[in-house]
Amino acid sequence: MAVSAILLLLSTFCATVPMVVFLAVIWYLDRYDREPVWLYGLVFFWGAIGAIFGALVLSGVALLPVEIIAPGMASSVGAVVVAPLTEEPSKAIILLLILGTRYFDNATDGFVYGAASGLGFGMTENFLYFSEVAMSGDPLMWVGTVVVRTLYSAVMHASATAIVGAALGLAKFRGLLAVGVAGVVGLAIAMGVHALWNGLLTLDVATGGSGIFTTANFLVFPLEVLTVFAIFQVCLWDEKRTIRSELGEEAAEGRIPKGHPYILSSWMRRRQVTWLPKGVDHHRYVQATTTLALRKRQAKLSKSPFYEDEVKRLRRLVSDILARGEQTAA
Repeated sequence: MAVSAILLLLSTFCATVPMVVFLAVIWYLDRYDREPVWLYGLVFFWGAIGAIFGALVLSGVALLPVEIIAPGMASSVGAVVVAPLTEEPSKAIILLLILGTRYFDNATDGFVYGAASGLGFGMTENFLYFSEVAMSGDPLMWVGTVVVRTLYSAVMHASATAIVGAALGLAKFRGLLAVGVAGVVGLAIAMGVHALWNGLLTLDVATGGSGIFTTANFLVFPLEVLTVFAIFQVCLWDEKRTIRSELGEEAAEGRIPKGHPYILSSWMRRRQVTWLPKGVDHHRYVQATTTLALRKRQAKLSKSPFYEDEVKRLRRLVSDILARGEQTAA
């Protein structure tokens, strides 16, 4: 009993802390235009609470006919078919709800928000699994469950929903049809990733637990994660290219100094303060010019008066920041 109580307490820690660390790392890696912490956290908590509840309800309804017709297959069907079909939409629905906000700008934002929802889901699911194994009082089994679910299952949830988010972000300013197609394709890929992970584990159990399929799973899955991470890097590269291109136009028209687009499109160089004229607020200037670059691209893609007005407002803001810097230095 004492062992179970200790393991139960540790389950809370091991389910929560690694996911929060992963969450912070992904937020930090979003180098050019980090998402507001309050919204990022809200998406994470949706995954942890709302998505879990939604998936439980949907899976319960979906499994009901299977349990009636073929109860012996309910576990396998639930893992391989029902779980991907119910959990992925439950995690991704929050992305549709925030897609229309000014905080969801592009594929990078979609990747970050999708990962946050997936990590929240993984945190709660991990706690449920860790707690269940803790009650058995078997420390070795508990440790094995913690390692596998933390490094694999939870990361799978984050990767799958990040794919959906990146697809939606890529299509956001290309019309409703593009958003619909991107959402369906992204969700299908996410379900495929989920089904492959669960399917290989289920197949191993069904074939007598030889470990061949589980080993294959552990080898294939890191390649999937590396692919998703590579997509994230491409998204970041696209942001870098957008900043340099759009601000290059601003520099050519004399609105900002000529060397600034090159500096602002470099994550390392933009962090330094020596390149700015004396008196200019570094944080406000970097934030305003970056947002200006993104809004310019969005205005071109969407032809929306809102984004065109945003471009004008941000140009005035950038001009004001530079002017105030000159007055301060004088």
